Amino acid sequence: MLTTFLARRALAAVLLLSGSGALAAVGPVESDAERLHRMLLRSEAQALENGEGVERDPERAARLYCQAARLGDAESQFSLGWMYANGRGVERSDSTAAYFFHAAAEQGLEQAVLMLDRVGGPPTYTPDCMREPEPARSAALPNRAAPPAAAAAAPAIAAPPDIARLVKRLAPQYGLSPQLVLAFIQAESNFDVVALSPKNAKGLMQLIPDTAARFNVRKPYDPEQNVRGGMAYLRWLMSYYRGDVILVAAAYNAGEGTVNRYRGVPPYAETRAYVRRILAGFGQALHPFDRALTDAAPLPQLR
Repeated sequence: MLTTFLARRALAAVLLLSGSGALAAVGPVESDAERLHRMLLRSEAQALENGEGVERDPERAARLYCQAARLGDAESQFSLGWMYANGRGVERSDSTAAYFFHAAAEQGLEQAVLMLDRVGGPPTYTPDCMREPEPARSAALPNRAAPPAAAAAAPAIAAPPDIARLVKRLAPQYGLSPQLVLAFIQAESNFDVVALSPKNAKGLMQLIPDTAARFNVRKPYDPEQNVRGGMAYLRWLMSYYRGDVILVAAAYNAGEGTVNRYRGVPPYAETRAYVRRILAGFGQALHPFDRALTDAAPLPQLR
């Protein structure tokens, strides 16, 4: 009965995504496959939590919600926060509830913001179920243990010739691989010199005003100034995260403070997809770095 019920839900999810065009390939990563996986996990968890077509099993529902939450599903993060806030199938804990509400709120879920007023700010620890299983992490990131090397396995990035020449000329000055820099530019602006995001990030490397000021970029729409500022930030992040491209990409997208607070890639769907896109564009998970530029980030794997 459960299999049939979930099969119907899976079919509905596939039809929903197909109808919206979301299953069409966009970019070099398969983010839609993970999106579908999150939806199915959440759908099964909802059925088990509420007894929709199956016998209620809130404990199993919590485990499934957490799997989806770890993949960045904001609705599952909210649902799990609600379960912890009310002791439904799990031991009641305002601090654990706050962790999940905070993650959902940071992804724009308004009801999660309201719930934070009830349970307080986020805890300083990561719930056990949100820790990435090491075997799964290693399988997903096969090049992490490889020595720093040229990204020969990565496909060539089709950058406009003038931008490619600019990056190739400047990247060695910052100790960066041109392929890596082009991967960031492609992910950030798709080589649009005058790109502007809703968060006021500008130019090729989408520098927000604070980052532009931090790295002395006065004209963010000037291609060379913008790329120099972005490269300076990447060089600093490489030193801070000791050449870990995964953490560098996550921090470029979500901020180093967020990465440190979550002790790794934050559970945001956008950030996880961003990291995959950078890895696909660069082809390596490690990069040379200047250890003397800054102290290492306060993360266990970097000590």
